[in-house]
Amino acid sequence: MSEAASKAKKPRVNVRRPDVMERVSAEVAVHFHSTIVEKLRDRGGKITVGNTTVLLAEQFGFCYGVERAIDLAYASRKVFPDNRIFLIGEIIHNPDVNRHLREMGIVSLPWQEMNSSYDDLTEDDVLIVPAFGAPTAFMDKVEAHGCYVVDTTCGDVMKVWRRVRGYAKDGITSIIHGKSNHEETRATASRALGENGDGNYLVVLTLADVDYVCDYIRSGSDKAAFLGRFKGEYSAGFDPDIHLRQVGVANQTTMLKSETEEIQRQLRKAMIDRDGNDSSFQMFDTICGATQERQDALFEMLRNPMDLLFVVGGYNSSNTAHLVEIAEPQLPTFFIRDASCIQSLEEILHYDLHHREEKLSDYSQLFIANRPVTVGITAGASCPNNLIEETLVKLFELRGVSRERLLEI
Repeated sequence: MSEAASKAKKPRVNVRRPDVMERVSAEVAVHFHSTIVEKLRDRGGKITVGNTTVLLAEQFGFCYGVERAIDLAYASRKVFPDNRIFLIGEIIHNPDVNRHLREMGIVSLPWQEMNSSYDDLTEDDVLIVPAFGAPTAFMDKVEAHGCYVVDTTCGDVMKVWRRVRGYAKDGITSIIHGKSNHEETRATASRALGENGDGNYLVVLTLADVDYVCDYIRSGSDKAAFLGRFKGEYSAGFDPDIHLRQVGVANQTTMLKSETEEIQRQLRKAMIDRDGNDSSFQMFDTICGATQERQDALFEMLRNPMDLLFVVGGYNSSNTAHLVEIAEPQLPTFFIRDASCIQSLEEILHYDLHHREEKLSDYSQLFIANRPVTVGITAGASCPNNLIEETLVKLFELRGVSRERLLEI
């Protein structure tokens, strides 16, 4: 056994000491809170100045799990002021938040694969596990080096892990609705292998994927074609003829709720069509509460007449992207990283989900002088209020209303 592997595993570190969290709360408030947004919440999420009206969704921005992860990351630096601190990937999917952590000297390690950086860890180093969690292989590596571990994994994610471990124990294959290149899905898939590593999983993303799986469940087909279509999306040794006999559905917690429900319905029906009953099918609701609340709030917001909608957040944020998907069919929707994307009264830089790239759009008809406009703003669970404030203020400033005027309201 190597020296690294023989080091004693340290218990998880509790950095939530009262004296530490008091300082953390003050620092986090300076970086991410917003007086204007809180005022607007208190008045029902609507503000009109002159001929410009802005609506905020009832639920938006940081959820409890994200707030907790950020607090723990900040607290880590307070508790370990002189240690090297590393983070697996990003704490959450928001560039502004991750920039603050880098400025605190917290170094991101690659999350898609382990490189030599992980070999260089020592027992004096601190390793932060992000809100998405991390695959078991990463955790085994870190613990073998005897690092201090600060685990910020969201509780909703860990509920999914408990369920897929249970599936593996009972010989049930986990059908995971998620993005296979997303940190959370990768972490969940590793838990679906179970305690002995002999569990199985299949990751599906689209309804077309599920249609294909359901057709195979009902009648079988070309096994090689199946494995080719889902290459990289299933566990080692996966055999659809064997491992689709009993299935249990789980999901990345930030997926679109309606799509996950449809996937559950279709898979259950396929099992009934094949077996005559659903005894070989299991499911449970693993969409996180905050994701569901933000989706429901947007559906309610879309009942109001609006000229356009800004969705604010990191472009790699799954829950934020699904808000864009909900709104796009109903009105002009712009997925922006922050207020700097609203470049002028004519040009908006935004992320195109379909082409996976930023694009510059001309929306000058909205900003014709003296034309009344109503703009909606919402944000995913990983977007801080300060970025929402900056978006709102930028919009009003371009319409001739100053920040000072907004603060007076």
